[in-house]
Amino acid sequence: MIIICPSCKKRFEIDDNLIPDKGRLVKCGSCNQTWFFQKNNENYIIEQKEILSENKKISKKKQFFEEKINQKTTQEPKLSKKSNEVVVYKDKNKSAFTLSKFLSYLIVFLISFVGLIIILDTFKMPLYALIPQLETFLYSLFETIKDIKLFIIDLIQ
Repeated sequence: MIIICPSCKKRFEIDDNLIPDKGRLVKCGSCNQTWFFQKNNENYIIEQKEILSENKKISKKKQFFEEKINQKTTQEPKLSKKSNEVVVYKDKNKSAFTLSKFLSYLIVFLISFVGLIIILDTFKMPLYALIPQLETFLYSLFETIKDIKLFIIDLIQ
């Protein structure tokens, strides 16, 4: 059974055996409102009917969407009437999903690369002391990045 607080309209699901036929004093756990509740109360019956109709609407919507999902996943190739060619249904959302997935990986890669460059630039002197050959490599890397930057600026202008 579902009891609705008259003050804050919060719904509570309780066991039917907890409320005797003559009624009982109940207290809302949310707003601490106390009221006497009877099963045969007219407001309670109307509210229960509204709850049942809401649940039916929700279950109908859920069933509708489940059917749509099942239709998409169970579509089989059909034979064309004009020829014996097989017509295959392609999921339009799949290509958009793979493109967005690719772009997200690209963004993560670029951010990681920029972070690595910043870390290398920040700690280049201690790294040179540890690895002497790293100096020429980092110099070439930074020069290449400057060239790419100038190339992009030229493209924009």
